[in-house]
Amino acid sequence: MKHLKNAIGGLVTAAAVMTAPMTANAQIFAGETAGVGDPVHTMFVAFANQAAKADVNIQVNAGQTLTRSMLSGARGEIDFFSSVPSLVGLMENGARMYETVEDAPEVAGNLRSILGFQAGAYHPVTLAGSGIENWEDIAGKTVFTGPPAGSASATSEALIRNLTGYEPGEDYEAVRLSWGEGYAALSDGQIDLMVRPAEVGSANIERFGLSGEFRILSIPDEALANEEMQALFGRPGRGMMQFAGDTYQGQLTEGTITSLGFFQFIGTHAGADEEVVYQATKAFWEGLDEVHATALFLQNVTPETAFTAINVPLHPGALRYYEEAGYDIPEELRP
Repeated sequence: MKHLKNAIGGLVTAAAVMTAPMTANAQIFAGETAGVGDPVHTMFVAFANQAAKADVNIQVNAGQTLTRSMLSGARGEIDFFSSVPSLVGLMENGARMYETVEDAPEVAGNLRSILGFQAGAYHPVTLAGSGIENWEDIAGKTVFTGPPAGSASATSEALIRNLTGYEPGEDYEAVRLSWGEGYAALSDGQIDLMVRPAEVGSANIERFGLSGEFRILSIPDEALANEEMQALFGRPGRGMMQFAGDTYQGQLTEGTITSLGFFQFIGTHAGADEEVVYQATKAFWEGLDEVHATALFLQNVTPETAFTAINVPLHPGALRYYEEAGYDIPEELRP
C-alpha cells in the first residue's frame, strides 16, 4: 500500500505541475519525460515541483519516448528532459534509432546535464503457471522486451542473449509494445514474460502479487563473471543491482534477486539560460527532504549521487550551483 500511495502521490504531483496557474508574465519552460508510474517520470516531476518554487515553471509533457525527447532537447526545442546515458553515444554516432536523423551527431554536442540518479532495475516478470522458472525456460515463449522505439527493448534482448544465447525471432518471440500494453498483455496471458525497467518496490510490479503469484527472474551468480554480462553492466547508465525477493507480495523467487540496474539524468541544452538552470538546480537540492517524501526510491537521491551515470557536460548554471555548494565535481563534467 505504501508503494501504491507513492504512485498515486506522483499522479497528483504531476497534475499540479501541469495545471498550476501562472502569472501573466511568467515564462513557461517545456519539459518531457516518460509516462506516469515510471520512476523517471516521478523523478522529473519532483524536479519540476522544486524548480517551481524558484519561479522556474516547467510544463511537464509525460508519456514521451525518451529517444525523441533527447533529440528535441539537443535541438533546443524543449528546455528540460529525462536523459538516458546509453543513448548519448548512439546520438553522437548517428547509430540505431538515430541512423536516419541527419543532424543527430551535430546536435548531440548541445546536450547538457543537471543531475543524475539511480532509477531502478530491470524486472523480468512471469506469472505463476507460465512454465518459466529460469532463463532457459524462455525458449519458445512470447516475451515483451519493451517499446518499439526505445532503448529498453534492445537492452532486454541483450540481457537474454548473454544469459541463454537465445535470439529474438528464432528461439523466442520478442514482442514490442507500449509499457501500458505490456502490463495488460502479461495480465491477460497474451505474453509469457515481461522485462520491465522499474524502481525497486514498484506498485506496477507489485500489483501482480495482489491477485496471484509471480516470479522475477534473477541473474545467476555464475553468469556475473561472464564477459558479455560484465560488458552489459559496464555500459553507460547500467550496472548490477540487488534487492530482496520478498520486496513484493506474492513474488516466488527466494533470497536476493540480482538484476541489471539502470541510471538516468535530468538534462537540458547548451543554450538554456544559465540563471534559470542555476535556480532550478539550487531549488531541487535545497528541497531534498520533500523530494525524499515523494517516493521510496527517491530517498537514494543524495548529494553523493548527484553525478551518477552522467556522461555529458554539466550545464553552466548547474555547475555554478555545485561549485558554490562545495560539491566534488568530476573534471570530465565541466563544460
